[in-house]
Amino acid sequence: MSQVEDDLIAVGHVIGAHGVKGQIKVFSNTEPRENIVTYSPWVIQQDDKMKIYPVSGKRQGKNVIASLQGITDRDQANDLTGGSIFIRRSQLPDLAEGDFYWSQLIGLQVLSQDGFSLGRIDQMMETGANDVMVVQGDRERLIPYVMGEVILSIDLEKQRIIVDWDKDY
Repeated sequence: MSQVEDDLIAVGHVIGAHGVKGQIKVFSNTEPRENIVTYSPWVIQQDDKMKIYPVSGKRQGKNVIASLQGITDRDQANDLTGGSIFIRRSQLPDLAEGDFYWSQLIGLQVLSQDGFSLGRIDQMMETGANDVMVVQGDRERLIPYVMGEVILSIDLEKQRIIVDWDKDY
């Protein structure tokens, strides 16, 4: 991956066109969903092509409706369907000590207290009660992201998380 691509964080994808004036319907991975439009500009990737678009928009139901600079009709908006939406890491606000963005956690090695490798974080899920790490190793494990109880330490430099989790769960 190039240095430019390493700087990008996926925050959603284009679902389709909305209306006739070039607006797009967006699925947002941000919390709350409408925050995605505060991270202007977006980098939209389709196949091997990436293009930068200044953006504005608002939440509508479960999705977000966005207007992209230069996209002025439904056909242009439809052409973006399926595109992945990225922002640059530098666009994210700094977090308080001990807080992490999901993008920082994905790919980290997960170890039990006794040093057994449970695998790597493949993705994060929001369940309502608490977030869950989807860990891929010898098998898939769903481990609650509960700091201090399940999550004992996170070391971004060493790219690992220590958990209080039995390898047989």
